[in-house]
Amino acid sequence: MTALRRVAPTDAAVLLLGPSGSGKELFARALHQLSHRSAGPFVAFNCAAVPESLVESELFGHERGAFTGASARHVGRFEQAHRGTLFLDEVGEVPLATQAKLLRALEEHRVTRLGGEAEVVVDVRVVAASNRNLDEAVIGGSFRRDLFHRLSVFPIQLPGLVERREDIPALALHLLARAGARHAAAVPALRPAAMAALVLAPWPGNVRELANLLERVVILAEGAPVGVGELGLDPTACGTGFADPDARRLALRLVADEAAELAGFLGVPPAAIER
Repeated sequence: MTALRRVAPTDAAVLLLGPSGSGKELFARALHQLSHRSAGPFVAFNCAAVPESLVESELFGHERGAFTGASARHVGRFEQAHRGTLFLDEVGEVPLATQAKLLRALEEHRVTRLGGEAEVVVDVRVVAASNRNLDEAVIGGSFRRDLFHRLSVFPIQLPGLVERREDIPALALHLLARAGARHAAAVPALRPAAMAALVLAPWPGNVRELANLLERVVILAEGAPVGVGELGLDPTACGTGFADPDARRLALRLVADEAAELAGFLGVPPAAIER
């Protein structure tokens, strides 16, 4: 989070690296909100979600008749993100043939739509992300070295959620609020034992798994406070987390006056929680 606050006010290109579900888009959105571009658009594009033949059109746009099926002008993501932030998820999947044009757009702040001649000036801050090892992709020849260096002015490694358990309470509150807004539902409070259990869970699906769980919580709770037994977590898996000294210390700080509730959930003597 310190790195986020330091780089957000700048226009430096940021490269987010980490496993799938580690919260890269969430991090990118937070970076945008903390930047001087926060009043502008935040445009997210998953480079792996469209066929390779359409990536260039999606990024830079096209004119009517540029190719078969191009029945109307399409404004690309760079133009959509003008005076804002463009988040390129899975940037390692951009086809090699398109990477040169992406590099040019980043360096010259101009794009040309497919089938067009005029250059369009774009004022965009780019945040890219990948769960691939881009260093290996560069060595293997599937990713341009110059593009890699242009994107990674400020690289940030996002480890799996279990490696940064201290972020879970703040993340949980944010994700609850987001789910409440999405479903126009009251946001429930998490009771202390529930929050303690969240930091003990293993989260193999990382932030995405946490977000899904808390979305279910918002839908089912109807605004009522949520206890540890209502989260649907596996007590055995949380018990494994409790055996980790750092996780245990964090849980004990969060549990407040609900040590008995957490002990009952984990199936351990209350004395193990209270000490």
